[in-house]
Amino acid sequence: MHIQDGFLVGKWAVGWYGAASVFVAKGLYDIAERSKKALMFKPLLGLVGAAVFFISLLPIPVPITGTSSHPAGTPMAAILVGPFVSMILGVIALILQALLFAHGGLTTLGANAFSMGLMGSLASYGMFRLGRKMGLSLGIAACLAGIVGDLAVYVTTSLQLATGMPGTHGMSVGKAFMTFFVLFMPTQLPLALLEGLVTGGMVSYIARVRPDILRNLGIIKESHGEEAGNEA
Repeated sequence: MHIQDGFLVGKWAVGWYGAASVFVAKGLYDIAERSKKALMFKPLLGLVGAAVFFISLLPIPVPITGTSSHPAGTPMAAILVGPFVSMILGVIALILQALLFAHGGLTTLGANAFSMGLMGSLASYGMFRLGRKMGLSLGIAACLAGIVGDLAVYVTTSLQLATGMPGTHGMSVGKAFMTFFVLFMPTQLPLALLEGLVTGGMVSYIARVRPDILRNLGIIKESHGEEAGNEA
């Protein structure tokens, strides 16, 4: 979903910057507050941030759209560190990828941050919490969160392109949205399933080998620590 420079008209590029900045501020606040309460939080951010960077740096070009398909990485990050902190990690990854690999752009950073950083994180976090309330295991809930979060990124990107890409003004927003979304699906649907499996597998693995990390992050309760391996 890394929209390249020049693929959004100016007002939309600026608008997405404004929309993303509100949630970036919230993410920075969350990092500051949680770092005060847990010394392990900042080192964990480094590890999770590196995972987001490398997972999302696997682009498959999508014809016509001016963007690409790839896993997002933010669903896993949202489960572990929360959706707004996950957004900050996504923004850092997007900046580095735009500067070092020409993957995405700086004028479209706000749009990319909103789709991959915010919507991917919020959708996956919400799905994970819902799954846990329904009694699903950590692994299954995380797997569904990975799938839903990944697809949420591309629903948002399709909307961004439909409303802001030059050359779509002769089409209705709905028709343009469906065109972009259909173009994404042949590559993105398998990647979404893969992201779900990786996310579920990673959370299950942490639950088995280091359940204390999940307890410290509030993902499992203290009394569930010994059950984490079975629950995963």
